[in-house]
Amino acid sequence: MPARTGEQYIEGIKKAKNNVWIHGEKVEDVTEHPAFRNVVRSVANLFDLQHKKPEKMLYTSPTTGEKVGLSFIAPKTKEDLVRRREMMSEWARFTGGMMGRSPDYLNTSVMSFGTAEEFFAQADPMFGENARKYYEYVRENDISLTHTLIHPQVNRSKSQSEQKDPTVSARIVEKNKDGIVVKGARLLATLGGITDEIVVFPSTLNKASVQDDPYSMAFAIPNNTPGLKFVCRESFDTGRNQWDHPLSARFDESDAIVIFEDVFVPWERVFVCGNSEICNRTYVETNAIVHSAHQVVAKNVVKTEFVLGVILSIIDAIGIDKFQHVKEKASEVMIILETMKSHLFRAEQNASIDKYGNMTPDFLPLNTARNWFPKMYQRVVEIVRILGASGLMGTPTQADFENEEVGQLVDRYMQGANINGYDRVQLFRLAWDISLSAFGGRQALYEYYFFGDPVRMSNVFYDLYNKEPYKEMVQEFLNRAKSPDQPIVTK
Repeated sequence: MPARTGEQYIEGIKKAKNNVWIHGEKVEDVTEHPAFRNVVRSVANLFDLQHKKPEKMLYTSPTTGEKVGLSFIAPKTKEDLVRRREMMSEWARFTGGMMGRSPDYLNTSVMSFGTAEEFFAQADPMFGENARKYYEYVRENDISLTHTLIHPQVNRSKSQSEQKDPTVSARIVEKNKDGIVVKGARLLATLGGITDEIVVFPSTLNKASVQDDPYSMAFAIPNNTPGLKFVCRESFDTGRNQWDHPLSARFDESDAIVIFEDVFVPWERVFVCGNSEICNRTYVETNAIVHSAHQVVAKNVVKTEFVLGVILSIIDAIGIDKFQHVKEKASEVMIILETMKSHLFRAEQNASIDKYGNMTPDFLPLNTARNWFPKMYQRVVEIVRILGASGLMGTPTQADFENEEVGQLVDRYMQGANINGYDRVQLFRLAWDISLSAFGGRQALYEYYFFGDPVRMSNVFYDLYNKEPYKEMVQEFLNRAKSPDQPIVTK
């Protein structure tokens, strides 16, 4: 089946009847439940967008000749990388960059795994073949994915094998001729209950020891697999209309605890089995971390563009463009945006072919951006709050404007310097949803920990950074300074 439509996506998860729980109840139909129906339709719109812009968002499958999503492409040229980034940016623009786990995010990782067949084959040729076949399956059927990378927060000072209850974290409890059995929990499946399948991947950052082999695995299964449960956090979609809640009423992705109650995984869906050494190397040596970072930085460029647009619109709406501190704060966001664009450009221009034949972006600028942006986004949101000020609280609802008695009064008293009251309040409600709502708070936390603990990430960045050229530069300078043979330059 080629690239799916939104209707096909909705029908797929409706028929699947995934085992999803929220607010203490089991969800019978995620496509109609108040906590999920709006975000389901937003994801469906992303699938439909592929068909509205096929020249930018689809490409011809190398195996079937069908048109499939461009986010799945195994890039062979720099032009392929640019095309993929432009496709991913189209999806990000539709959401304002507010959906961090749109389908393209995991599509890049699955592609990286699938084309790195020889890496997974180190443990067993079967695992390499499984990774390749799964990539082709997901690409040809446009499967929507969620994933889980980390263990529950029980005692972070100890490894999984050292926990007081070693069965809390998901682990392999049985191997047999047909597959493996997994029991325990994993965090934190974004879009968990409203996707087709889940991929259980090793952590991108945390390393495991040999004692943690039972917890070291990678596999993929349908979300309706018996024994698999998704327990979702409280919904930030409060059931209000999109005028009042322009982001949370459309893009609340939902995050879920994933519980495996003796879940059977057939061998053909296993990529790593009880091998911490392979897990520790997976993301780096398959270049999955590079390709996923390429998608994330592209998304974050669009997200910064969107929030900058909101900031500039606020400045125009209430006539504060003459104040120096306002320009200074807006300029901060502009500089963040242009810096992110520069990182992305450098990553693409310095791309090279990796050992698997894929054109792979330069990781250093992407790694720099993914370490820097989580901190900068907190400042961007702070600037929205500072410039919006009390206007973020003085926000009547759409119902107030529609009321015969107070509607015209509200419109009059809520007007701005260059905008009527109705449009000004709608703009400020958008700014509120970015910076002050539960949805906005989740966005800030989500971005801060997107790839993991920023402190640990910065330590890894330090350890991997090529420091020698800079130390040698200083040493050469000092050597010249103390050499008696240096000529004295005179005019």
